[in-house]
Amino acid sequence: MAGPLMPPPPTSPATPTRIAIIGGGPGGLYAAALLKRLDATREITLWERNPPNDTFGFGVVLSDETLGGIEHADPQVYEALQAHFTRWDDIDIVHRGTRHTSSGHGFAALGRRTLLQVLHDRCRSLGVDLRFGTEAPYPSWLCETYDLVIAADGVHSATREAYAEVFRPTIETHRCRYIWLAADFAFEAFRFEIAETEHGVAQLHGYPYAPDASTVIVEMREEVWRAAGLDRADERESVERCAKLFADALGGRPLRSNNSTWTTFRTVVNERWSHGNLVLLGDAAHTAHFSIGSGTKLAVEDALALVACLEEQPDQERALRAYEEERRPVVASTQRAARASLEWFENIGLHLDQPSRQFAFNLLTRSRRVTHDNLRLRDAHFTGAVEREFGCPPGTPPMFTPFRLRGLTLRNRVVVSPMDMYSATDGVPGDFHLVHLGARALGGAGLVMTEMVCVSPEGRITPGCAGLWNTRQADAWRRTVNFVHEQAPGTAIGVQLGHSGRKGSTKLMWEGIDEPLETGNWPLTAASPLPYKPGSQTPRALSRAQLTDIREQFASAALRAARSGFDLLELHCAHGYLLSGFLSPLTNHRTDRYGGSLDHRLRYPLEVFDAVRAVWPEERPMTVRISATDWADGGTTGDDAVAIARAFAAHGADAIDVSTGQVVADEQPQYGRSYQTPYADRIRHEVRVPVIAVGAISSWDDVNSLILAGRTDLCALARPHLYDPHWTLHAAAEQGYEGPGAPWPAPYRAGSRRPATGRTDAPKPRLTLS
Repeated sequence: MAGPLMPPPPTSPATPTRIAIIGGGPGGLYAAALLKRLDATREITLWERNPPNDTFGFGVVLSDETLGGIEHADPQVYEALQAHFTRWDDIDIVHRGTRHTSSGHGFAALGRRTLLQVLHDRCRSLGVDLRFGTEAPYPSWLCETYDLVIAADGVHSATREAYAEVFRPTIETHRCRYIWLAADFAFEAFRFEIAETEHGVAQLHGYPYAPDASTVIVEMREEVWRAAGLDRADERESVERCAKLFADALGGRPLRSNNSTWTTFRTVVNERWSHGNLVLLGDAAHTAHFSIGSGTKLAVEDALALVACLEEQPDQERALRAYEEERRPVVASTQRAARASLEWFENIGLHLDQPSRQFAFNLLTRSRRVTHDNLRLRDAHFTGAVEREFGCPPGTPPMFTPFRLRGLTLRNRVVVSPMDMYSATDGVPGDFHLVHLGARALGGAGLVMTEMVCVSPEGRITPGCAGLWNTRQADAWRRTVNFVHEQAPGTAIGVQLGHSGRKGSTKLMWEGIDEPLETGNWPLTAASPLPYKPGSQTPRALSRAQLTDIREQFASAALRAARSGFDLLELHCAHGYLLSGFLSPLTNHRTDRYGGSLDHRLRYPLEVFDAVRAVWPEERPMTVRISATDWADGGTTGDDAVAIARAFAAHGADAIDVSTGQVVADEQPQYGRSYQTPYADRIRHEVRVPVIAVGAISSWDDVNSLILAGRTDLCALARPHLYDPHWTLHAAAEQGYEGPGAPWPAPYRAGSRRPATGRTDAPKPRLTLS
């Protein structure tokens, strides 16, 4: 199929009349039917290399949203599909022999062959030329011959590969093996079941797609698959062993296959989706893991959007651009959810020791698309049972349950995350800090954290950074701490101690973040003499004597923090600052006892931790913030983060505050809602230490979901507290909660109800006069 890469034709008609489609899956077929239905004069040819009934998988799940789009665009296809749907509302989750059922979800499925046959019939009735068992011509020839070429040739798209230098695909292979099978009976619900074997964990995903048939997907980590010898099993043996493994779920009945093989899921992302008159659709453009049932859904929605844009836009070039602009954010959101789901199943072993009902809640909310509030609306009985087992008092959302760290009990699970304000003078916090932290303490959070407070003038990030290297600064901090304790009783206030390392001597954030000062620079020190980015100051590698001095600066600052009355102390070992610079192999190139292996790179941060813990009051907790990944090749990995957390916990850390990145300037983060939480989740379950999750947690629903699922113990929010200092109190009001986890300060009680808005109940017009 792949031919020489040819430039696209110089022009294309506003409305394509000759259209070539490569690939006969649901996306390609549906695009063909829609295009022909809208203009019967179009000449549309579709090539599919396989016979018409040769298909991968057995059943297809479609959402109500997708079905609504199909019904609006082509009622005839919708009616034909309706006749074959199997519908159900429940999800069954079986964990260590205990089954929990969650209701109210709403699924519709049918056989993949049935779906394809409906689309075949529709295309033929409209006059589409379907060529099965036939390889498509070279895409370069098609682009020269046809007005529009739609490449819907799947995850292994040869068209995409032929134009790889244009589309610039990224293909990531994941850690599990899976096989598509079928059972000749209908499950009563969408069923997830776990099998714990001598080789490791396997899971079953099953759902009905006909009155007498179900899709069954068996999945396990690559190392489990190999240890079980399934890498050496033929198709028959694989089918028999899967049926034996999940005999209880299947009621002892056999499974069947359809040229089924074990495969690994591949996530496909393309930088571009079109080139001239060639456009990608469905799995050729993007993939999303089957555990959120998205492949066919995305392909069909792609087809709807592509055809709509071709109808709406004045020319084809703008239509293809509009198609990509419309679909890319939707697909990106789906892929983020699918990755979260995929990774949850890859790491399912972390959660097996959870109580079975909490495990079920965790599984249901794994992709972040189903949340605590959403699930409560679907199935209040199930969600209420999870809350009671978790320990939520009646009427109390999970986020307002107390949490104890050493001698400190937090009244709720919300933390105002450390946020650098760059508003101190000579390191002294002033009225701004009093108002900033005081307002957020009055706003109801369980714990309010200072910004990174620097242990020396040379350890500042900017001239505006606050410090604790002298008594004047300590006295100023005591003023703020006293205000919090007196005016917001029950709110704890913590201090974060740190040293900028190689990221110091820079401008205030709003004057140029990470940009060196134009005048008044101070010399920088770090683990190794490596500038943060081109144009940054090159630090000096710390000598043994300097290491000792800085360690003592941390201890002295901790003593001042204790005397100032702070309830909690956090050691900043993240974001590329001094202690973080020792932990990452990208920033620590030392050849002495503080460099090399991770154990050696940990030595200095642990020495500092021990020095601080020794002077910090025994009854007050200490936490450590780490960067769990550098988001860069060769940097800190998830495995490293677990080892780092375990080391700090062994030295007495009461919790690990799990952030990521900001260690190297050329990082490539994978942003998204709650995107750092999986690192906290893993540390919590592997190290058995409390964790604080942080990073794009923006709603109280997110906080409730993460806490109740057991993925974190506390949630730290930054920007939401800049937008709304009373975020926690407003979260309580919006949930109708008035308990001890979020008491309103007496002067504010009159504002504890949402103010009335303008009228929205104006009388509707009843008569139309002409």
